[in-house]
Amino acid sequence: MRKDDIYWMRHALYLAKLAKKLGEIPVGALIIRNGIIIAKGINNSIIKNDPTAHAEIIALRNAGKYLQNYRLLNTTMYVTLEPCLMCSGAIIISRINRLVFSIYNKKSNNIGSFIDLLGIYNINHKIKIHSGVLVNECEKLIKNFFKLKRKKKILI
Repeated sequence: MRKDDIYWMRHALYLAKLAKKLGEIPVGALIIRNGIIIAKGINNSIIKNDPTAHAEIIALRNAGKYLQNYRLLNTTMYVTLEPCLMCSGAIIISRINRLVFSIYNKKSNNIGSFIDLLGIYNINHKIKIHSGVLVNECEKLIKNFFKLKRKKKILI
């Protein structure tokens, strides 16, 4: 873990809290290049009725526009929850150098997780992965969100 990982993950956590306020699953993502935020994303699947509107995908789209390139070389993505299979594939294709996430997605049961995806296929682009940054804060946010949803018996 680098010194600035906590700093940037706090920004991702702030974005996740914004998603929660909108009624979305609280996941936030941002992409850093040369020490500056070049893109942000929050989950928008519910609001947009779009199954691909995950925080990571939105951040990747915004970074591509910012850099005017589909390859996001020399960048780091910070995300509050381990990316799903769809997001993992997009992250690999984008050529991000480093992925930092807080908590593992326990719903995936390690099937389709980012690390499994890299292990299953002989991928030519290697991404440095670090997890476990601000675990308590990110885990509390996600658990409280789903606890409230269950209490209200609202399907997402």
